Formats: sequence, C-alpha cells, structure tokens
Amino acid sequence: MGSHGSAVAVPPGRSAASPRPRPPDRWRRLSTFLRRTPGRLTAMLSGVVVLGLLAGAVALAGVRQRAELVRDVTARSGELAVAAQRLYRALSDADATAASAFLSNGLEPPALRERYQRDLADAASALTVVSSAVPDDSRGAAAVGRITARLPVYAGLVETARTYNRQGLPLGVAYLQEASGLMRDELLPAAQELYAGASTELDEARDRAAGFPWVAVLLALLTLAGVVLTQIHLTRRTNRLLNVGLLVATGGALLLVGWLTGSALVAAGNLRDSRDSGSAQVNLLAEARIAGLQARADEALTLVARGNGVAFEENHAAMMERLTGADGSGGLLARARLAAPDDTTRQAVETAIARSREWSAAHRTVRTLDESGEYAEAVAATVGTGEQTTAAIFNQFDEALAFAIDHNGKRFEREATGAGRALTGVDIGIVGLTLVLLVGAAVGMQQRIAEYR
Repeated sequence: MGSHGSAVAVPPGRSAASPRPRPPDRWRRLSTFLRRTPGRLTAMLSGVVVLGLLAGAVALAGVRQRAELVRDVTARSGELAVAAQRLYRALSDADATAASAFLSNGLEPPALRERYQRDLADAASALTVVSSAVPDDSRGAAAVGRITARLPVYAGLVETARTYNRQGLPLGVAYLQEASGLMRDELLPAAQELYAGASTELDEARDRAAGFPWVAVLLALLTLAGVVLTQIHLTRRTNRLLNVGLLVATGGALLLVGWLTGSALVAAGNLRDSRDSGSAQVNLLAEARIAGLQARADEALTLVARGNGVAFEENHAAMMERLTGADGSGGLLARARLAAPDDTTRQAVETAIARSREWSAAHRTVRTLDESGEYAEAVAATVGTGEQTTAAIFNQFDEALAFAIDHNGKRFEREATGAGRALTGVDIGIVGLTLVLLVGAAVGMQQRIAEYR
C-alpha cells in the first residue's frame, strides 16, 4: 500500500484544478484604459463635463428661483404690506374725521364728510386686496373676517350718531363714543395685526430673495478648479503651455462664477436698501402718522364728551408722548429723523416735528378754553377755519408724513425693481457660459487625446 498525502479541502463548486476567477473583461479593459494617458485625459474631461453640467443646472435653477422671489417681494408681499398699511391708516383717519365732524353740531363741513366717506372707501378697497392675499387658515384671515363683519356696524353707529346730532339730541354722543370704542377695541387692533403680519411676510420674502447661491458658486468653483488642474496636467505631460480650448473653458468658468456672485450681491444690496431706505422707514412713518390720527380723534372726542372726556384727554397725551417723547424732542418722530435715508425725508420729518410742537401749543389753548367754560371757542379753535386751529396744524402735520411715506414707498419700489433687473438675463448667460465651458473643454481635450491614437 502506498502512503497518502494529506487531503486539501476544495471549496464546493470548484475542482482542485480550477483557476482563480478573473475580473470581468469590461473592468479589466477599463482599468487598462485608465492607466494610459488617453484614458486619464478622457476621465478628466468627463469629470469637467459632469461638474460643468451640474454647476450650470444648479445655477440656472437658483437664479430663476431668486428672480421669482424678487417678483414676490415687489408684487405679492409688497402689495400686501401697502394694502395693510392703507387699511390701518384709513380706519384711523375715519375715526378722527368722524369725531371732528361731530363737533359741528349737525352742520358738519362737506370736506370732513367727504374725507370720512373716502376713508371708508379706501378701507374697503384695501380690505379686498388683503383678503385676497392672506391664506384662508391664517391669523390674518381671522383678522380680515373681524374687520369685514364689524366695519358696517361701525359705519351704522356713526350714521346714527350723525342723525341724532343733526337733531340736536345728546344721544348722538353715546353712539359716537360707542362707534369709536368699536374702532379702537376691535377694528384697529385687527388692522394692526394685519399690518404687522404683512410687514413680517415682506421681510421674510426679502430675506429669501437675498440669499447667496452658495451651492451653485461652489460647484462653479469646483468646475473652474477642475479645468485649471487639467491644464496643469497637460502642460506637465505634453510640455505645451497653451491649450486654446481649455483657456476658453477657463474663461467661461471664471465668467460664470463672477456673474453668479456679482448678480447675487447686487440683488441682495438692492433688497437691503429697499428695507433700510424704503419699507423700514415707511413702517416707522406710518406708525407715527397713525399715532397722530389717534391723538386727533382723542382731541375731538374730549370736546364731544362735554366734561366727561378725561380718558380721551389722557389717551391724547399718551399718543403725543409716543410721537414726540416726554420733552417733545424724542419719540417716533425723532427716530424717523435719525433714520431718514435722504434730505427729502429728513425735511419732511422735521416739518412734522415742528407742526407737532405747534399742535401741542394749540391743544393747550383748546383745553384752557374748554376748562374755562368757553366751549364754543374751544370747538372753533379745534375745527375752525383759521390757520392756527388744531385742525389746520394737524393737516399740515399729516401731509408732511404722508409725503414722506409716499417718497420712501417709491424708494422701496425702485430698489426692489433694481434687484429684479440685477437678475435679468442671468439665466440666459448661465446657459451660454456653461455651453462655452463644455465646448471649450471638449475641443481642447479632444485635440490632445487624438494625438495618442
């Protein structure tokens, strides 16, 4: 018997004589291809093409999205904020005008009557714009619902007060006070909520539109780096310093990065200016104007109450302190003057400050007359036709702030429109530069690859 060697275990499915498995032919061929210069050059070209296509696609999508967001700032969000501010102001002015007209003892001046009716029409028009813009399930929609439901009630109370006032019946005072209470307790808080919500939405939309396209710029920079590294590799490999195709591709990549960055920065700068020199100033001026309107309503209601208007007088004092500060040199108007973006706004605010001081002095005269029992003279000093009446001074105060609000509103529109112009044509430019980059890289690389065939 011959001796036997030790047994060798053979894995199932393979005989002892079976060769080791080889990589699939396609992987072996690919590995061999990539070890050669043409293969490496082809791989580098493929990487540049993929990066270029990705950078172009992301940049194109980003620019179009930002352009849409800018349009939203100027159209929907901006229009909503303007409409909400109009609504708030119209309601405040209606309250002040109704109270002033009531002092005429039934012979209300036609100008005041027309102003009151115009206020209600403006409020209804602004409410229509706001209601069409706010989502149905939002807090804004609830505020719109409250105003829509209660504004006719307010108008009805004012008309009833007017009817009794024309008949010389004191019951009109009770209806007017009830109407003013409804305005202050329900309508104005709802309008203020709408205005605050619209301003917040405008700021959020502007922040989104001003966002920098980090991903697109990073991809464009990676593409540029890929083209530059490819040129360095070719120079070292072939000892040829210039490759026209790759130089064109480099130029396209540089322009793509520059245009993306520049357009984004210009648009963001315009949007920032639209806030700092536009809507932020409008918000501050509108706040001051509405405080003035409420103070004017309280001034009239103090007289209407005939000795029972202590609460209205206290509220008037509070509104004036909010406007000009405790010493007459602070408050909302001082903040507006400090934040004024140009001389036109500053001069308008300074006019409003000067008129507010005159108004305070004239108001003290009215209170002295009323408290001395000279009621008719106090009313004449409040709603009379003279240049030194509180009505005349207040109208100049209100006109100065209205002018400043309109001026800065137009500034907002100009800057927001400028942001849109900064993005105009960028999408077409991205497509063109991406094509230049890809074609330049392909032509430049193919010339070198062909030399190895």
